[in-house]
Amino acid sequence: MRIALLTYSTKPRGGVVHTLNLAEALADLGESVTVITLGRGGDRGFFRPVNESVGVVVLAFSEVVGEGVGERILRSIDTMASGFPSGNFDVVHAQDCISANAVPGSIRTVHHLDTFATPQLVRCHNNGILRPSHHVCVSEAVAEQLRLRWGISATVIPNGVEQARFAQAASDHPDHVAARERWAKRLGGPYVVTVGGIEPRKGSLDLASAFGLARSYGLDPDIRLAIAGGETLFDYRSYREAFDRHCQALGVAPIILGPVPHPEMASLVAGATAFMFPSLMEGFGLAPLEAAAAGVPVVARDIAVLKAVLGKGARFATDPESMARALLEATREPDFDMLAAGRAAASRFSWEATAQAHLELYNQVLAERPVAAHPCQQAPREACWHTRENHPMPAEQ
Repeated sequence: MRIALLTYSTKPRGGVVHTLNLAEALADLGESVTVITLGRGGDRGFFRPVNESVGVVVLAFSEVVGEGVGERILRSIDTMASGFPSGNFDVVHAQDCISANAVPGSIRTVHHLDTFATPQLVRCHNNGILRPSHHVCVSEAVAEQLRLRWGISATVIPNGVEQARFAQAASDHPDHVAARERWAKRLGGPYVVTVGGIEPRKGSLDLASAFGLARSYGLDPDIRLAIAGGETLFDYRSYREAFDRHCQALGVAPIILGPVPHPEMASLVAGATAFMFPSLMEGFGLAPLEAAAAGVPVVARDIAVLKAVLGKGARFATDPESMARALLEATREPDFDMLAAGRAAASRFSWEATAQAHLELYNQVLAERPVAAHPCQQAPREACWHTRENHPMPAEQ
């Protein structure tokens, strides 16, 4: 089967992580997979190496000084539409609203539903739900939202978790111990970490409040707050400014790491005293499951999707005060039953099972489709970089 997976970025965002892991798992099952993305800021490849069995096409997407979010969204759609590789794919699977708008009629994974004010974003979001032929959600919670808000029935296929990678990062092997120690030295001692950057959906203001309250309740003053991740298409400068003012008023000085290199992320998480995840809206909750796989105590927002995937493997909180108290508990006496439940929760999800479920859906879609191949648009070859020269695109017909 010839499969195209479309994603809007090369950066380590949740949907991009999902796309690469799914692509590699499908290729491991013997399928022909090509990932197509936009190379923002001169990027010619993804944030991490991609298995050689997966084809990668990076469409050049230059920066435009002074460009607004709405204009950037429209240009992103146009760039992906005009650069979509020629040839025939049996399945085209979009992972976000940009790629779903660029190639209408594709399968679409709705990772989470959001609310926007920018008109172009509203149209992108809405059309990116209405135009696809079939829908996938990574959790029952998002599928229910899609049904209630749009009347659309989606196939639920959970994410996988790189359980072994994060468990190994927490092991007693000298290399992994040294990697965790390097993080502790870099961050100035013990630390609490969160992954996802600073933005409204991630509950960053509540995170700062909770950490400040925990300090006042007796949290070890040597424990620092570290925030990893944060590359996004959207402009959250005003929120970041509000976050900085809030931290200053609270006397909280978080260490803003930004995007962390892929080889170092697992040791960063595994070396943490606790993992905070105050996100207000999630499609699945991959980051806290990775922390649970590493045996790190997790404090998460009490929302349906996180409770569904983490079960008894985390402490749940609704507001900064309850998060602060949960953080205090997590950093004091270890709850071995909770840690074991977290590891068990992470082990329930594998990328192989995720890929198998996708193949079942793809075969169902192909059986329903009167034409075997997805009609792909013609692409100017000079508009993109083919980063797998030994993995040519499907032959033109």
